[in-house]
Amino acid sequence: MPVRKIDQDTTRFRDIVRGRIKRNLRKYVTTGEMIGKQGKHYVSIPLPQIRLPRFRYGPNPEGGVGQGEGDEGDAVGEGQGAEAGEDAGKHSLEVDVSIEDLAEILGEELELPNIEPRGNKSIRTTSLKFTSISRHGPRSLLHFKRTFKEALKRQIVSGTYDFDDPVVVPIREDFRFRAVEKKEEPRANACIIYMMDVSGSMGREQKEIVRIEAFWIDTWLRHQYKNIDVNYIVHDAVAHQVDRHTFFHLRESGGTKISSAYEMCLRLMEEKYPASQWNIYPFHFSDGDNWSSRDTERCVDFLENSILPQVNQFCYGQVKSAYGSGQFKKDLDKIFKNDELVVTSDILDRDGILPSIKSFLGKGR
Repeated sequence: MPVRKIDQDTTRFRDIVRGRIKRNLRKYVTTGEMIGKQGKHYVSIPLPQIRLPRFRYGPNPEGGVGQGEGDEGDAVGEGQGAEAGEDAGKHSLEVDVSIEDLAEILGEELELPNIEPRGNKSIRTTSLKFTSISRHGPRSLLHFKRTFKEALKRQIVSGTYDFDDPVVVPIREDFRFRAVEKKEEPRANACIIYMMDVSGSMGREQKEIVRIEAFWIDTWLRHQYKNIDVNYIVHDAVAHQVDRHTFFHLRESGGTKISSAYEMCLRLMEEKYPASQWNIYPFHFSDGDNWSSRDTERCVDFLENSILPQVNQFCYGQVKSAYGSGQFKKDLDKIFKNDELVVTSDILDRDGILPSIKSFLGKGR
């Protein structure tokens, strides 16, 4: 089948957009401008609009080419700034890009491996496919090639086929129909549990960094799994399960007790996400302050004896703030130095988001 020109143009435009996003991926990540423009399957990407030159017919009061003030060989100046006016400014063109394309771009840029689901953490779903043939069915599912083939065989066997006048006329017994075949297929499930410190030391910028990183983590994991549940837990001295909007906008004060979040995470896993059916990904973000070393010991106990045996990987991202000591990451790195299931990262600013994502997702678990 020949390729239509409109399909060629669409493919070329898609390649141009993909190339622009790849070249400016760090910019899109650090600004977070696309996150507020996401739909269920697509994200709007702002791209600089290209204005093509065109001829305008009519008199030119300012003279022709090369005319005007100045002598030959003079350097062309950059001009002077203009005062505020009423004219329209330059605009950006917003292009819809599918979440799948965005995930592929992220994977190519960060060289992320595809995830191998852990153990038997999958459920079986029934898919319906027209892969078999039946003698009965509606006319809308009539398989013309198989029908005429059956008619030809019948006429040849019965001696009614005229080789000089090859006409094939199907009758009812020749009809063949496409038929549905039920097939059970494994379908991997994934559960993401985001935990974040919302004590007074975690400011607006720290939460925005977490929001951006969570968007890209979601994008990659949704590319890897067909079915994903996302849960949000906030904590200061006490943990609460909240919705997505509250997770990124809640502002509290007071002390920090990290074990309260880990305890709620474990309870959520035991009640809703059995390890035999789900690939579980807990992500915790904090500035590294915990109220005491005693509570850190309790967190370690939760991880070692309860959480790690059930999850694909546990990720801790430490967001730098003016008030956080960063001690919690040091403790995790020391205790779980040889445990591949615990991955930690320092996120000093927005430029640290992409390296953090690579460290979290780069092992294919």
